Amino acid sequence: MEVLVFLIPVSLGLGGLGLAAFLWALRHRQYDDPKGDAERILSTEWDDRPKPK
Repeated sequence: MEVLVFLIPVSLGLGGLGLAAFLWALRHRQYDDPKGDAERILSTEWDDRPKPK
């Protein structure tokens, strides 16, 4: 039971680190996708490489 004194803060720290990484990703627009998968799946064009701009 004495090991819980160390394991609980470690697990809370790792959970906080994961939350901080998720919030960082949200703030830096890592999940933004202007085209969207819903639009791309309906497209008739299919290519392994993206088109040059």
